[in-house]
Amino acid sequence: MFVIPAIDLKNGQCVRLLQGKEDAVTIYSNDPASTAKKWEECGAKLLHVVDLDGAFTGSQKNLDAIIKIRESVLIDVEVGGGIRDIKKIDDLISIGINRIILGTAVIEKPSLLKDACARYPGRILAGIDAKDGKAAVKG
Repeated sequence: MFVIPAIDLKNGQCVRLLQGKEDAVTIYSNDPASTAKKWEECGAKLLHVVDLDGAFTGSQKNLDAIIKIRESVLIDVEVGGGIRDIKKIDDLISIGINRIILGTAVIEKPSLLKDACARYPGRILAGIDAKDGKAAVKG
């Protein structure tokens, strides 16, 4: 079995949303890098990181926390949330993020998925969230 721990970021903190509701937040840590390191120490081989602010607004708000996570661990890190143009993908790849997850952009800008896959073969994932049996966008 391959278990992938997830770190959801909101306002620079590790959180969990209740049923995906943006205003129903439980804060688990104010130190995402330390949380990432703990997962690595527990044997994780990959971290799944989501910028929830980015997912809801379309603009990444947690890049500093993502950079600190990347710098704190040796394991692979994949990131999603608010990544809706090639520049954001380039920026994340340039700081050492191993895989990029596109969600809303897959639905709203399918050409971005095609372009990103061509530029970064094997490093782009399509993450499709569902709500009421339909693809959900923007968070």
